[in-house]
Amino acid sequence: MSSLSAREVCQRLRDAALGVCLLRVTDPRPGQVSVDIEGWNLQLDFDGQHLHHCCECRCPQGRRWTLDSRQRFGTDPVSLLSTWELARIEALLRQAD
Repeated sequence: MSSLSAREVCQRLRDAALGVCLLRVTDPRPGQVSVDIEGWNLQLDFDGQHLHHCCECRCPQGRRWTLDSRQRFGTDPVSLLSTWELARIEALLRQAD
């Protein structure tokens, strides 16, 4: 089974930002939050105000994406979001807090 790409994970975040898919916080913790976007489970580094990066993601089929600190800039799904999309996801996360 192949792993997820950063672009596939970013698309789920975009869909949530646009309201196409529902983003639901499943486990808020200080510094990290778990969310479900229609079956996709994401662990996000979120300090209560700003979304820094995605730590990992698992899709319903079991494929995974995991942050690797050795990866080049731009390979984190959060860094692929537009400014508006990032602001929208942060607002959704703050609303759920």
